[in-house]
Amino acid sequence: MGNVILFIIGTRPEAIKLVPLILDLKKTNLFEIRVCTSGQHTEMLAQVLDLFAIEVNHSFIIRRKKHTLSEISEEILANVDPLICQLSPRYVVVHGDTSTTFASALAAFYNQCEVIHIEAGLRTGNKYSPWPEEINRRLTAVLTTLHFAPTELAKENLKSEGINRNSIYVVGNTVIDTLLLAREKITQENALNLSIRSQLADIDFDKKIILITAHRRENHGNGILNICKAIRKLSQHYSDVEFVFPVHLNPIIRTTVEQTLSELSNVHLLMPQTYINFVYLMMNAHIILTDSGGIQEEAPSLGCPVLLMRDTTERPEAVAAGTVKLVGSSEQSIYENVVRLINNKLEYQQMAAKNNPYGDGAASKKIVHILKEINHAKK
Repeated sequence: MGNVILFIIGTRPEAIKLVPLILDLKKTNLFEIRVCTSGQHTEMLAQVLDLFAIEVNHSFIIRRKKHTLSEISEEILANVDPLICQLSPRYVVVHGDTSTTFASALAAFYNQCEVIHIEAGLRTGNKYSPWPEEINRRLTAVLTTLHFAPTELAKENLKSEGINRNSIYVVGNTVIDTLLLAREKITQENALNLSIRSQLADIDFDKKIILITAHRRENHGNGILNICKAIRKLSQHYSDVEFVFPVHLNPIIRTTVEQTLSELSNVHLLMPQTYINFVYLMMNAHIILTDSGGIQEEAPSLGCPVLLMRDTTERPEAVAAGTVKLVGSSEQSIYENVVRLINNKLEYQQMAAKNNPYGDGAASKKIVHILKEINHAKK
């Protein structure tokens, strides 16, 4: 077994959350760092890695046209398995709960390589919500050697499933590390700030901004339609508010969104944004409406309330802390909760003022410290 640590990254959220760990490990001589992209995402993933000057050593393309979950997993497994066999890494690092996460962990297991799982232990208890992420992360846990959990609750979830407590480390969430790096870039690099503003020139940032994202599979169909109906009703009720909606490229989502919202003057339907542009939008948002996972962790560090358009969340710490509120995907519930936050200043301030339960931006440094200690103990 060599001294290579292999990061396998499939999607933009994985890249966002692994960037700070790669950067912090590069400051040490602990491992030879290799970065592999699986092909699950391509351009949007590359934007993040390029922003932080992360070199990609190995990259794959998913060639199947249908891109069913089975086909994606099968192709990732077939691609990364021989790479792991060739490199024989000390560790294979995966993040979160994607098809890349599970398939790469399985390939590492087949090659008897140890797996590091970043953001381990998130659970809803419902295998179909979020789907397929809930099962991806549960299966990855079985294959993992070192579990880096963001919170104590995540650690307890793993322990309840029989995971050895000595293999679990609570470190916070690395997404906060990256968010703070991005915010620093935006605030300190004037040329970057001006470039972002020019790309978002149609939005009036002097007005209140409601930022919207929606892409979860469980919201496809009626869920997306209900979300769009609620936004349409809100935009008509609050003509002085800017509704900013970077729309997912999936035609199932895009067709519904465009048919329902494209004619409204204060609704801005954008193409998917680069990571840095999206951080800028979050920094300037008054409220975020989302069905995303990572935004639940990021927004509290920016003092922005999140209304989560899902029925369950694998991040209950944010709900318990009061920074995130579950509102489901019914038109009436979304509408009423946005109205309440806009009209009730006290309720808004209570959500906006909460501390982030996912850490202070030091998660990656904690992971590096733990890996140093483990490495030293094995010598």
